[in-house]
Parts: sequence; structure tokens; C-alpha cells
Amino acid sequence: MAWLQIKFNSNPAEADRVEDALLAAGAAAVSLLDSGDQPILEPPLGTTPLWQDTTVVGLFNADTDIVHAKNILAIELGAEHDFKFEILEDKDWVRAWMDDYHPMQFGDRLWICPSWCEPPEPNAVNLLLDPGLAFGTGTHPTTAMCMRWLDGQDLAGKSVMDYGCGSGILAIAALLLGANHAYGNDIDPQALLASRDNAIRNNISEDQFELILGEPKQPIQADIVVANILAGPLIELGHGIAALCKPGGLLALSGILDTQANDIIAHYSEWFDLDEPTFMEEWTCITGRKR
Repeated sequence: MAWLQIKFNSNPAEADRVEDALLAAGAAAVSLLDSGDQPILEPPLGTTPLWQDTTVVGLFNADTDIVHAKNILAIELGAEHDFKFEILEDKDWVRAWMDDYHPMQFGDRLWICPSWCEPPEPNAVNLLLDPGLAFGTGTHPTTAMCMRWLDGQDLAGKSVMDYGCGSGILAIAALLLGANHAYGNDIDPQALLASRDNAIRNNISEDQFELILGEPKQPIQADIVVANILAGPLIELGHGIAALCKPGGLLALSGILDTQANDIIAHYSEWFDLDEPTFMEEWTCITGRKR
């Protein structure tokens, strides 16, 4: 089935009004897109900032009464607008998305493979993962740097804490690379569901991968702690994250912009001897060993 779409150039002050007008006119869905390549990388908690140049897109069913929809938009937004609908041909979006998601290698041993693909190296450490509701597929630089770091560690028999586990990708990778136990916590229940589904897909038992909603209630100290979240929470929760790592244990922190690296290094130097940070695009990963 084909769809009809209409686009408006807007700004943060007007975007909500345009969205309401499109819904009033019968839009089946409304999307807000960045039209000026302006990244919003770490907004304050409780805020949903928009781009200065925002494109608002309304998607309508093909059998929509266009004349009626245009009349509603003229009333809501003013008749001076040029209301041009365009036909958006339908396509197999699932297939298109699957075609764009390919196996990826991290370090020497580790591959992330979508479940519908044959692993390119059957004898490698292959983590089967389908993108889903929770963050973490390996495509983002922050996840990629953590994966490469894990691939370079001797994880045999070690315990791992994946703080803010999202999809569980880091904990599952550690287990497949030789760790004997992993913990994963997240404040989002959907993340824990995604983590459990991905663990099952990779034949990881519940005994191996312990999932925790929110902050751990019982004392945990792991040999390795990874936290791929954001710089603000990493600093705010630093004392608790450090406490999760055994003396002599290893730490990897990411989700950090390169401009934020010095703040994170200064904060975590209280507990850890830190390595030189690694960088990928505008992101960084900070690793070290607990004193």
C-alpha cells in the first residue's frame, strides 16, 4: 500500500503546533527529523530538545481525503502555507533494514552477527544479535570500542558487570569470550527483556547472566566492570560504579564525548589507574585498573 506524506520546515517553538495540526488533519504518524545536521548528544534529564532546523513529516493513508486534510491544515497553520502532498511508495521496510545490517568484527576473535545471517567465520566467537528495543547493536562507536576492548582481555573464569546493560551485548560478549558469570543492570524493564532474549539466542543460561532492575540491592564486586552510558551519569554514579569493581579489577567506560574525557579521567582517578583513552569519531573509551 502506498502512503501520502507532507513535510514542513519548522523550529522548536513551532514543531508541536505543526505536529498537532497534522494529527488533526488525519495523519497516521508524525516524525520530527533533524534537517540541519545538529547533534543533540546529552540533553539534561527530563528534557526532549529539538533541533533548530526541524523537519516535521506527516504520514497519511493513501485513501485520505486530501482536500479535507488541506482545509484542516490551512485552518490550523494558516492559508499562506503551500500544502503539497507526495506519494511515498510502499516497500518491504523489514527486508530493507535487514539488508543494511551485516556481520561486524570487533578485535581478533569477536563477531556480531544478525540471526538471519550465516556467520562469516564459523570458528570465531559469534554473538547473534538482532536490533530491538534496547540500545546496543555494535554499530555505535561507544559500543564498538567497548567490544574491541573486551576482545583484547583475558576473560577466562572472570566475572563481569555490565552497568546500564541495554541489549546485554557487552555482558553476552564477555561470556562468549570466556567469562564465567555476568551481571547486567538497567533502569528500563524493556532493556532487561531484550538482554534476556539475546542471552537465550546465544545459549546463555539465566545462571550465567544475572539481570537486575535499577541499582544492585546486594553487594556485588566483579573482576571487570563496563559502563557504556553517558558522561553525566558516569560522574554522578561514579562512587557506586567504582564499588562494583574488585581491587585489581578492570574498568571500561564509554558513552563519553571526547570533550568530556578529562572530566571523567579526573573523577575516576580517585579509584583507578587509568590508561590513555581511545577515540573513535567524537567519542572516547576510558579504561583502567582499580587500585
